[in-house]
Amino acid sequence: MQVGINVPVYLCEQLVADQPASIPWDQITPVPLVDTVTGKAVKEPTEVRTCWTTEAWHIQFRCKDSYAISHFENRDDPLYEQDVVEVFIDVSGEGRRYIEIEVSPLNVIFDAWIERAEDGRIQGDTSWNMERLDTNVVAEESYGRIYELRLPWEDFAPAPVAGTEWRVNFYRIDEQPDGTREYQAWGPTGEVNFHIPSHFGRLQFVI
Repeated sequence: MQVGINVPVYLCEQLVADQPASIPWDQITPVPLVDTVTGKAVKEPTEVRTCWTTEAWHIQFRCKDSYAISHFENRDDPLYEQDVVEVFIDVSGEGRRYIEIEVSPLNVIFDAWIERAEDGRIQGDTSWNMERLDTNVVAEESYGRIYELRLPWEDFAPAPVAGTEWRVNFYRIDEQPDGTREYQAWGPTGEVNFHIPSHFGRLQFVI
């Protein structure tokens, strides 16, 4: 991992209740996504909240969304070609092998293991599925669109303990009616390329 880069830090708090409907999302600290190239504010803001339980990791995206486009219907379709939210998960923190999960406005899933070479070339293994991944997308009148993800530990990683740290990044691609696209990130990468692990944020699990 490249050193000397200021990356964001999130303290991910543990909850007792594991069911998504029981999570007090309004009481969980949000982080904004910014333009991944410039690091500046975006036209349609996105907030991300996250927490964990002994059973799973929970993530919520709240997206202002005046226009959404997504024609894909099948798992592992190239959702990144239209509107989508994404999370990249590097459990080891080495930047060589990490998980990419995407959810479309139609609640279609893309999930893959990504291998990244030293020269930046990537290769995705979409044959892998997070079988127990639970996602939900709700169009919310007063805000826009809310995405919720539940990632069970048994599907991809040992359950963390207090003090465990991962490198992760949260992203959103937001397309407008005229075809222009806004690329948003928690840890901006400085270019239209989400696959730069040195810019992934630090997610710290706390109790």
